[in-house]
Amino acid sequence: MTKGIIALDADGVLLDYGLAYASAWQKAFGTYPGERDPLAYWPIDRWEVERVEGDRLDLLRRAFDNEFWSSIPPVPGAIEACHKLAAAGYELVCVTALPAEFRAAREHNLRLHGFPIHLVHATDNVATAASPKADTLNSLKPIAFVDDYLPYFVGVDAAIHRALILRGITGSPNAGDLLVHTDSHHADLLAFANWWSQRAGDKCR
Repeated sequence: MTKGIIALDADGVLLDYGLAYASAWQKAFGTYPGERDPLAYWPIDRWEVERVEGDRLDLLRRAFDNEFWSSIPPVPGAIEACHKLAAAGYELVCVTALPAEFRAAREHNLRLHGFPIHLVHATDNVATAASPKADTLNSLKPIAFVDDYLPYFVGVDAAIHRALILRGITGSPNAGDLLVHTDSHHADLLAFANWWSQRAGDKCR
């Protein structure tokens, strides 16, 4: 019997979208960019790339295709973290702000790396006052939700433990008044898994 659902974001929590961005740039423009700031939150700040528009922007967007979303590398420690949580009896689901057309690619990507995750909810990244993930999460009623983007906690039921991953300190959006929508902060998913396991153990004593 499961101890409950833990909902996990994909990009920045399970999968290293920031690293994969450089490969998309190479696919679009033929050169792999140098790294400007490994501690940058946003890929455009991490890599030596420029902001593009018009035809060049369209070319870059086309590089984010099924192949891209099927082949993003895992965040270090994320696979270990998921297996630790699954072994402890939690059901893991992915809730990702990705267009529904790429949901199957994301599922394939997670299976490819051996993540013990069999269900992906794609909510798209729509502009809304609340998180585009809020309705899905409030319906799923997980015991915890882990994400690395602070605005995605807005509107999530406070009965759900809301765990924020604090990665990429340069230009990070994970600060300010919206922190009231979170319950705990962690360096990465493995740090969360270790903390959560210790917390659960303490409750059983």
